[in-house]
Amino acid sequence: MKISGFTFIRNAIILDYPIVASIQSLLPICHEVVVAVGQSDDDTLALIKAIDPKVKIIETVWDNTLRKNGQVLAVETDKALAAIDPKADWAVYIQGDEVLHEDDYPAILTAMQKHLSNELIDGLLFEYLHFYGSYDYVGVSNNWYKNEIRIIKPNRGIFSFRDAQGFRKKPNQKLKVAKANARVFHYGWVKNPVAMQRKQEDFNKLWHDDAWVEKHVKIATSFDYEHHVHELARFEGTHPKWIAERIAQRNWTFNADISIKKRTLKNKIKNILKIVGLNTDYINYTLIR
Repeated sequence: MKISGFTFIRNAIILDYPIVASIQSLLPICHEVVVAVGQSDDDTLALIKAIDPKVKIIETVWDNTLRKNGQVLAVETDKALAAIDPKADWAVYIQGDEVLHEDDYPAILTAMQKHLSNELIDGLLFEYLHFYGSYDYVGVSNNWYKNEIRIIKPNRGIFSFRDAQGFRKKPNQKLKVAKANARVFHYGWVKNPVAMQRKQEDFNKLWHDDAWVEKHVKIATSFDYEHHVHELARFEGTHPKWIAERIAQRNWTFNADISIKKRTLKNKIKNILKIVGLNTDYINYTLIR
């Protein structure tokens, strides 16, 4: 099998993205990793160039006029996807705050081999662990998506959907997917609070105009994790080895009271519906069992 990886990034240093760990977690299972590096205000390009010879860089310029629903993120994802090896059987996608665990490589490769010749399958579905505040807690409320597509079969008219959370197939079909039996470790909500606040101010501009950002995004020097927390559970497993150095360098503390459960009315209703057997999760795929 020929396996390509792809991702995109901009301002990785300023916004404190674990992009090096993200890319490193792809390298053992990919013959190349294509990175669309957006024109940055820091040394992101040099950072990516120093990772590994298997990393293939394409330099891009983000369209700052795309300020609705995170559309520019999908555009940048598609640029990276278009640049992968045309002979690739599979394409593994990772975002700049996501990391694969080395313990899951055998399951990932097994799933790819199993479904390689299955024309019905467009991609593979991963389970998500969303870390919040520190590397010790994961979000368990209905605010977090539980699963998402992170491996696709190229050359099927597949494109990045909405804000690049998932994928669809032209003209606008949900992908048919099988389980990868593997996890994505999502660290997007684990940063130094100063960097986290900067990211909030920067990223909301990809969804909204200046007037909305000024009204809804609190101006502060650092992000208040305690104020925004919902439901958390303590993480008892192991982290990917690629993130170990970052964990060791952590320079802030966050201790959550996991007995506290802040549930919005919407989440309370979702929980009730789940009890009676109704799945209220956002599902942008068709799971083939």
